[in-house]
Amino acid sequence: MRTEIDILENEILEKYPKVLDILLRDQTTQKNIIWATSNYEHLGEQYLECNQIQSEHITGINGNVIMPRVQKDQILQHSRVKKMAEVFTPSWICNAQNNLIDNAWFERKNVFNKEIPDEKKWKTNQTKIEFPKNKTWIDYVNDTRLEISCGEAPYITSRYDTTTGKFIKIESRIGLLDRKLRVINENVDDSSEWLKAIKSAYKNTYAYEWQGDSLLLARESMLFTFIENYKHKFRKEPLLKSIQEIAYIISWNVWQMDGLKGVVPFSCGEIKTKSVNLFGEEETDNSFCKGCLNNNMLEHNGIYCLVMDWSNKDLKGKKLRFIDLIENKKSINGRK
Repeated sequence: MRTEIDILENEILEKYPKVLDILLRDQTTQKNIIWATSNYEHLGEQYLECNQIQSEHITGINGNVIMPRVQKDQILQHSRVKKMAEVFTPSWICNAQNNLIDNAWFERKNVFNKEIPDEKKWKTNQTKIEFPKNKTWIDYVNDTRLEISCGEAPYITSRYDTTTGKFIKIESRIGLLDRKLRVINENVDDSSEWLKAIKSAYKNTYAYEWQGDSLLLARESMLFTFIENYKHKFRKEPLLKSIQEIAYIISWNVWQMDGLKGVVPFSCGEIKTKSVNLFGEEETDNSFCKGCLNNNMLEHNGIYCLVMDWSNKDLKGKKLRFIDLIENKKSINGRK
């Protein structure tokens, strides 16, 4: 059954050509993202955890295979907590933690809303956001944010309350991306300038996740956040080209990764090397992943994940290994 919070893959496939394929893309492997969960293996071999998610697996008669966590049954929710440490964070807590970031950035409290912890909710600040003397709304949009192990990305966009499943109006959303989009809506009226600012907001919002179904839900939620904001601002649907461009940015910035290793899930493993010895006999050498054996993030033989640095002047981006960003950060901190 269609609900407002559940983005149906059949709808994406029918209304927005090529968009579902973009959302399923793994930009590191240039293949599709993988399931990376055994929850769907009862549906057949194509749903094994190491297999790629193809559009036909989740559309047509399979259109209800993937659904948000709040709509999964209790047994499955508890299983994912136990097996994958999938935690459930209520929206009011996401808001409180995101507020801490903005409290530091703005150097004042209650910028976007006022928390009501006793009632586990918040009251939205209805007045236009004011910025400190030394900062502008553009600085806020271009400030880079990352959500680790993002799940369905409740910290990035809050299209629905993760506790009740109730749809949240654009004006009351509390995600990191939601706040950037609110600021843009308040400061830009020209559609081309609005789109330019929106792309900057998406290019400066990153997240990664292990499980393929949650990753796809996060990507879909971010894309529909764009569509909903465009409709809210301009009272019409955005062009397909704009939707595809935002989907492409999302496919880079929200990626599938084993966060403890920095590699594509399940890509580390045993490597067999065959050689011929002095006596003409064939020998096989089995080498295991040193990174996994030594718990060293720099020595894995798996596929290290790529991210896009969009900050170069032409905004076409530069591909980087995520692991190198962490190491560069350590080097900079070490010199301080």
